[in-house]
Amino acid sequence: MDQTPTAFWSISETEMLKNLETTKDGLKGDDARQRLARYGANTLKPPKRSDVFTLLIGQFKSPLILILFFATVLSFFLGDTVDAYIILSIVLASGLLGFWQERGASNAVKKLLSIVQIKAAVMRDGSSKEIPVEEIVPGDIVILHAGDIIPGDGLIQESKDLFIDEAMLTGETFPAEKVASVLSAETPLGQRTNSLWMGTHVVSGSATALIIRTGRETEFGKVSDRLKLRPPQTEFERGIRQFGYFLMEVTLLLVVAIFAINVYLARPVLDSFLFSLALAVGLTPQLLPAIISINLSHGAKRMAEKKVIVKRLSSIENFGSMNVICSDKTGTLTDGTVQLQSAVDVDGAPSDKVFLNSYLNSFYQTGFTNPIDDAVRNYKKLDLTGYQKQDEIPYDFLRKRLSILVSQGSTHLMVTKGALKNVLDVCSSAESGGAIVDISTVQDRIQQRFEEFSSKGFRTLGVAYKNINTDSHITKDEEAGMTFSGFLVLFDPPKPNIIETITNLKNLGVALKVITGDNHLVAVNVSEQIGLKNSKILTGPDLSNMSDAALLNTVGGVDVFAEIEPNQKERIIIALKKAGNVVGYMGDGINDASAIHAADVGISVDSAVDVAKDAADIVLLEKDLGVLVQGVREGRATFANTLKYVFMATSANFGNMFSMAGASLILKFLPLLPKQILLTNLMTDFPEMTIATDTVDKEMIDVPRRWNIKAIRKFMITFGIVSSVFDYLTFGVLLLVLHANEIQFRTGWFVESVVSAALIVLVIRSRRPSYKSQPGKYLLIATLTIVAVTIILPFTPIAGILGFCSLPISLILYIGLIILLYIITAEVVKRIFYKRVNL
Repeated sequence: MDQTPTAFWSISETEMLKNLETTKDGLKGDDARQRLARYGANTLKPPKRSDVFTLLIGQFKSPLILILFFATVLSFFLGDTVDAYIILSIVLASGLLGFWQERGASNAVKKLLSIVQIKAAVMRDGSSKEIPVEEIVPGDIVILHAGDIIPGDGLIQESKDLFIDEAMLTGETFPAEKVASVLSAETPLGQRTNSLWMGTHVVSGSATALIIRTGRETEFGKVSDRLKLRPPQTEFERGIRQFGYFLMEVTLLLVVAIFAINVYLARPVLDSFLFSLALAVGLTPQLLPAIISINLSHGAKRMAEKKVIVKRLSSIENFGSMNVICSDKTGTLTDGTVQLQSAVDVDGAPSDKVFLNSYLNSFYQTGFTNPIDDAVRNYKKLDLTGYQKQDEIPYDFLRKRLSILVSQGSTHLMVTKGALKNVLDVCSSAESGGAIVDISTVQDRIQQRFEEFSSKGFRTLGVAYKNINTDSHITKDEEAGMTFSGFLVLFDPPKPNIIETITNLKNLGVALKVITGDNHLVAVNVSEQIGLKNSKILTGPDLSNMSDAALLNTVGGVDVFAEIEPNQKERIIIALKKAGNVVGYMGDGINDASAIHAADVGISVDSAVDVAKDAADIVLLEKDLGVLVQGVREGRATFANTLKYVFMATSANFGNMFSMAGASLILKFLPLLPKQILLTNLMTDFPEMTIATDTVDKEMIDVPRRWNIKAIRKFMITFGIVSSVFDYLTFGVLLLVLHANEIQFRTGWFVESVVSAALIVLVIRSRRPSYKSQPGKYLLIATLTIVAVTIILPFTPIAGILGFCSLPISLILYIGLIILLYIITAEVVKRIFYKRVNL
């Protein structure tokens, strides 16, 4: 058996089944498992040999760490084995700490993603089963319906009005119709009407198909492998990367300068080299990627508790920054349980015939499950004995109607249901007063009824029928010359708590914009019911006549977009983004995928069609804006905690740069030994590892916040200078007041540096005065533990090995006083800073 037969579109179904050693009933379970082991998971990314090993090695791949390892090995050969062992132990401890935290974060995210994984219906052991797309193998028989993503390259076995969106491969705007056939081997990809391609999706219709290629062997796999496709970077990712480069440049510049100065002052070259390298390791925020990963994954876990699953961790920042959310009304603003109000004729009178026609259409349709057909079927059960379904033309978003052909004895009846305008377009007559009349004579009456129902908030569909001779097959061409039967009047009441939810969103600084295909009269009524009084409405036809510039100037003031075509949703989203908003779009339908892609935050629901769920960054386990409100709060808390680490790391590092540079010029000895710098780095990193669990002040959640690199740079410089001032004060006390020797100096500065860096975390973490903002339990415990260990360390037996000595009480008291002054000063500076800088 070969997974990649040449030109499979030119091979008959029978021959292909034989080639792949499968049948129309699908594979046996054991056979499928063997093929999965042989061909690998059906994914475009090759499986990693060892996620654990890769993650562990990743902790030590920084160029600075590698150079430090090299220098440590050099120390072994030069006889300085004790210091070399200590440096190596500290580096390993720091790496293992990061590995332990990141592995836990990675495992948590995998568990969350498994909740919303895409599944496909396949034939296994003779019956249909839902399995993860990754487990599809060559030889599988898949069952496809509207909204499904094609899980591999394959050959159609059977199809019914099947239309596939292949734009991602062929560039064609319109869906391609697919049928079972045998084509020439030379047929271009865009004309292979009997074939399906991985990554495309079903727009309408249904089919069964034989999967022939999976994973990277598919056409999409080859394209993505060549292009190395990556999702676009979020604003947060770009900011982190740029800021990391900035810090690295400044750090390396100062480190090179410090090394050169030490060599010029005739200090040992190896010691100076190790000192500079250790300084570089200590000053660069090497744990920034790990802290961000841990923080985002912890946020994702908290959001999961609120029934919000994050598929792409970096989207959490955009989620918190979001200030506009666009959504349809059905199931989001309304209950989503559509109910049938009545089935009436042209004159507005209840009609059993209209209901029967609607019931036949809803009962026999098989395209995809929708709440309207459920409402018709549940309104009243009818006995359809004697009726038999003959054919079906599934609903699509161009025709906006669904036709069913049924037979009863010798009578063949085609019943069509859909958007009123689209049904009327195929009608030449109508039933009125028991007679068949020309459609033009009742057109005004139909429009009057439609507006009457719509103004009351009812959704109104049209129903038509046509007697077909004895044909058992219908095409779209038959949708003509039909007789208008009447109206289906439906209602979907607003959610009980929707006004409160919309108010909560508004209080969070998030504006709701409703995008619906319903007519403007229904939209006005529903918007009033949900508390959007005097809302400005823009209709699809008006939107079509607007230039992009005019839309850009208008879009911000519009509350409700009504009568919107699927291809207009993306245009609205892009205009909102260009107007300076961070835009979220919430959708669950086939026609929502492009808008979800276009939004800063693509949001879908677990019950959505595959193509919408696959496009989303965030998936809600319930289609409820209330869930979204909780998710926004958690997203903002996660972003706030991430910024806390950025503040802590950058301000402390920037201050230490100046302190180290100055100390190297003033002192005749190294201010700290390389092993002491690395130990300082490890101990100050420990409390910051718990920042993801920290509490967040209410004011940090109440408004959307965005990455502001200029403000962060100002914070870094301001608090870095404050830190340096007290470092130099410590130097003065140690040298001029206490006349400390080398070992006492290093011990005293180590204690002051670590204790002040640990305690200042409690100041920087909040805009409020420290005593008015309760830190998280784990952050407080970690901070106090590090303070205690640092004070005790010089008095322990290992102090000598680390180059420390016990300190006199007077020195400890001086250090305590300096740290107290530092904390008070930082509080004052913080208050002034936030008054002047908007962050």
